[in-house]
Amino acid sequence: MLLSVLDLVPVRGDQSTGDALAATLALARVADELGYERYWLAEHHNMPAVAATNPPLLISMVAGATARIRVGSGGVMLPNHAPLVVAEQFALLEAAFPGRIDLGIGRAPGTDPVTSYALRHGAGGVTDDAVNQFPSYVDNVISMMSPGGVGLQVNGRVHALNATPAAISQPVVWLLGSSDYSAQLAAARGLPYVFAHHFSGNGTAEALALYRRGFQPSEHLDSPRTFLTVNVVVAATQEEADRLAEPQLQAMVAVRTGGTLRPQRLIEEAESDPIPDAHLPLVMAMRQRWVIGTPGSAAAKIRALAEEFGVDEVMVHPVAGGFAGSPVDRSPAREETLRLLAAELDI
Repeated sequence: MLLSVLDLVPVRGDQSTGDALAATLALARVADELGYERYWLAEHHNMPAVAATNPPLLISMVAGATARIRVGSGGVMLPNHAPLVVAEQFALLEAAFPGRIDLGIGRAPGTDPVTSYALRHGAGGVTDDAVNQFPSYVDNVISMMSPGGVGLQVNGRVHALNATPAAISQPVVWLLGSSDYSAQLAAARGLPYVFAHHFSGNGTAEALALYRRGFQPSEHLDSPRTFLTVNVVVAATQEEADRLAEPQLQAMVAVRTGGTLRPQRLIEEAESDPIPDAHLPLVMAMRQRWVIGTPGSAAAKIRALAEEFGVDEVMVHPVAGGFAGSPVDRSPAREETLRLLAAELDI
């Protein structure tokens, strides 16, 4: 089984943004040394606990700090950006790190409505236009990154448009989603596809079946290609794993219930202010989809998930929190999650 990593660059209450970035680079080096397949950075905005606001910049930092692991976006929220800008960014990344770059593309805003407006329409854009044009935006990005580029028709004339002047290879483009929409688009375009199981957890089997059933072979891919994403905390004992998971569980309850968003709490802070009883059913539902346990139990659950959804790669989102006094430039429990899983699954 292939194992990969998803990182939102979490910011604990004892960390600055710089500390969180340093911790991500340390985590990426661990993943690289252990043999993980790929390392993806998310795009989220205006969230106190998430420093992953700019995937291309983060990819450049992580790829430069590692040797062999593939590095990519999980994902770039394409309606937030001009397709040419995304194509230029990833064409440059591929030129700098050939054969190591993935461009994962999503359609969601990755933020609240006000921030979405500032990202997409602060310069006077049309509210829904970028989302409605998502399929053509995907096509444009792929074509612009190709060695031949695209021909853009303006005022009756065709103008050559290339994301970079001398491309010899392209990043691998993936479509990401948490609904049927991207599954159908990826199938129609013959692109690899990933359903956000770590975030949604509902509809994964249906979306993957839809993708596989409708897949059309293309110049990009001969047959369907996908993997599973899952939130993971692994520790020496179940009790320790449960403690390490508490800050992220509290953060996700706040997101789902409209609670106060804050930097990720330290474990001691989370334990001193537990989740209200009214939200415990939500917590239990989330825990059932997450992998929280010892190396043996976690590996068994990951193998079972891979078999259930018919994948040979699992992307883990290590969500273990930090204790008071942890190094601010490291995430020891997240690193340990990767080490314990790699050893148990023998990657």
